[in-house]
Amino acid sequence: MNMEQTLLNDILLPTNLHPAWKHVRQNKGSAGIDGITLDAYPDWAKAHWANIRRGLLAGYYCPQPVRRVEIPKPNGGVRLLGIPTVNDRLIQQAIVQRLQPLVDPSFSEHSYGFRPHRSAHHAIRAVQGFIRRGDRYAVDIDLSKFFDNVDHDLLMHRLGKRVNDPHVLTLIGKYLRAGVSHHGNIEATPRGVPQGGPLSPLLANILLDDLDRFLERKGYRFARYADDFVIGAKTLAEGQRIKTEVETFLQTLKLPVNADKSSVLPMNELCFLGYQFRGLHLIWSPASLAAFKHRIRQLTNRSWGVSWEYRYRKLKEYLTGWMNYFALVIFDPVERLDYWIRRRIRMCYLKQWRKPRTRIRNLIKLGVPERLAVSIGLSSKGYYRLAKTKAMQMGLSNRWLKEQGLVSLKDQWVKCRYPNG
Repeated sequence: MNMEQTLLNDILLPTNLHPAWKHVRQNKGSAGIDGITLDAYPDWAKAHWANIRRGLLAGYYCPQPVRRVEIPKPNGGVRLLGIPTVNDRLIQQAIVQRLQPLVDPSFSEHSYGFRPHRSAHHAIRAVQGFIRRGDRYAVDIDLSKFFDNVDHDLLMHRLGKRVNDPHVLTLIGKYLRAGVSHHGNIEATPRGVPQGGPLSPLLANILLDDLDRFLERKGYRFARYADDFVIGAKTLAEGQRIKTEVETFLQTLKLPVNADKSSVLPMNELCFLGYQFRGLHLIWSPASLAAFKHRIRQLTNRSWGVSWEYRYRKLKEYLTGWMNYFALVIFDPVERLDYWIRRRIRMCYLKQWRKPRTRIRNLIKLGVPERLAVSIGLSSKGYYRLAKTKAMQMGLSNRWLKEQGLVSLKDQWVKCRYPNG
């Protein structure tokens, strides 16, 4: 065996591939340009993996282009993802599992994204630490389309300092240049790291480690999560000076800055990783709240032809995941949002009970006095106004909604904040 290929052989060991496949499977996701789904892949791999492995070891394996997917943003615009084939996702994940332990120990302690035992919550807490130490301003620099603008030569040079297997470096280079399939056309990728593959976050951290080291040498207080980072400053003047210095340094990494979205602002106006800072307290940012309400409206849309059982199940999945992420917020907005969700659900029931007779009959069944039920059934008020009436809150009470399967954000917040009771 060629000693230079030790790392590549380790990557392709069954003991590494099995957990890689488990990870890819758990992350779900759609098929790449070859149309092979997660369910179909095991049978496909039985027939093809031996040849793929030989190609990887011999250096002639060529990754397939990623499939471009446009994800609409709640505030307009789209986010571009590049979906690799299931086979390439497996190989990329296997690479990450071997590279991460090699490179992660050398990363900055102020880097929190896509690293073992670190999370967005740690980054948020770090910024709160800046505030405790007297930082009144935040330097918020937005990297313009970071993943689309990564310079391959710069990235590969930095990767080469950390990885000594040329076969692995060549394979990663092939993934960077694999191209993008868009509306049936294959577009070259002379720059960028497609978002959507397991390799992308690790490669981003390797390149942006240069930024971390620059900030550390300067003695700045900062927290970085992937391409999102915040630097603390005592005064506005200090913040403006830091901003200029950092933007100049980013030119050495050939990373453009979005001037319209970059600024020095008071800490209590800072939005970072979906949170907004209010002194030492946290709430969700306006954009996060807008995205949340957009999704809840989708899940409670009357025209969605699914059973209430299925609807409650999807609501539970979304609400639980959302509250787990936003568990750092203070309690007051959680309670208000819970009220809004329940009102939205009651409105959804009203819309389904379109006829006055149906409204009256169902409300009486739910224990609402006939007089109140009739007032709702015959009312000409809008659904949303009716949803907060005494009759609706009596019939579709908080307890009744919980029995149907509606998750309370308040209860979930308490579970997250006080897991031991």
